[in-house]
Amino acid sequence: MPNSKTEQNAWRMFRIMGEFVAGFQQLSELPKAVTIFGSARTKPSDPYYKAAEAIAAHAVERGFPVISGGGPGIMEAANKGAAEANGQSVGLCIRLPNEQSGNRFINVRVDFHYFFVRKVMFLKHTCAVVVMPGGFGTLDELFECATLVQTRKISPMPIILYGKSYWHGLLSWMKTHMDHEHHYITHGDLDLLHLVDSPEEAAKALSHIQLEMPDPVPYAAPMD
Repeated sequence: MPNSKTEQNAWRMFRIMGEFVAGFQQLSELPKAVTIFGSARTKPSDPYYKAAEAIAAHAVERGFPVISGGGPGIMEAANKGAAEANGQSVGLCIRLPNEQSGNRFINVRVDFHYFFVRKVMFLKHTCAVVVMPGGFGTLDELFECATLVQTRKISPMPIILYGKSYWHGLLSWMKTHMDHEHHYITHGDLDLLHLVDSPEEAAKALSHIQLEMPDPVPYAAPMD
């Protein structure tokens, strides 16, 4: 075992690099996907669970893989909807002490120790995001995506908030305080977020995105 701070940091760096390499390799052949975020605590009987299933199935019908965080709740619903529609059901699983590490509907699985590596993989392979109701983790993923689109660090993509009753208060507060009162965001930034209230509305919001196939690996001629 490493016995100094320098050695510990070196091994940590290699572990981080290894997670990036594994993620890039395992996902490199997939088309850009529709990613669905949401609470791990949502029960299968919840209408939001059913809605996530339906949105995932619609994405698969259009040829898109579906990516989730790979755990229970909304993540499971997204993977279930994709798998039962005979699509690519991707789980980017994080190892946590108090949550299931992977649901049974995943057919493409990548495991992570570091949250920040996992978030890079989400957005690198995503062409649209659907954010179902959720907690701190869901909000983290929502605002990470919105910030990167706002600052043009990633290509523009649909960011769809599902559930008007759930998101209304947050959006109202952002409009009143962040935009109009304090001008902490540019007027119009909230237009990056599309609020919907049914799987049909979500499908319509996703209807204009185009399937992006992975870039072919360039052929390298063998050296003499």
